[in-house]
Amino acid sequence: MRKIKLVINNDHKKRDRERFFVKKELQCILNLYAKMVSNGSWRDYSFSSGNKEVSFNVYQRTSEKPVLRIAKNLRPSYYDERYFIKDKDGNIIKKSENLNYLINKTSWNKLRVIK
Repeated sequence: MRKIKLVINNDHKKRDRERFFVKKELQCILNLYAKMVSNGSWRDYSFSSGNKEVSFNVYQRTSEKPVLRIAKNLRPSYYDERYFIKDKDGNIIKKSENLNYLINKTSWNKLRVIK
């Protein structure tokens, strides 16, 4: 006879849904991307995903490293580390628990690449 287990409050499905950006988050990021492309600052983008984070990478030229990364931390240690912006070297520029606040309060025109 099989052993039957009763599972209550299974969070497994909830975690599987959040392996990527949800629609509102992606819409907010793509609105920013469209504004910066029309401004002439950004040229290309890509997505990357891993076990710990999902990121939207921004390029000035497609042959280089990403200039900025807007990332969603899937396993944050603190509440304000849910979303963050990293520079080319992987240093965290800004972090927040709300993506809209993070994008709206960052002065994107002042972020410059230092060569």
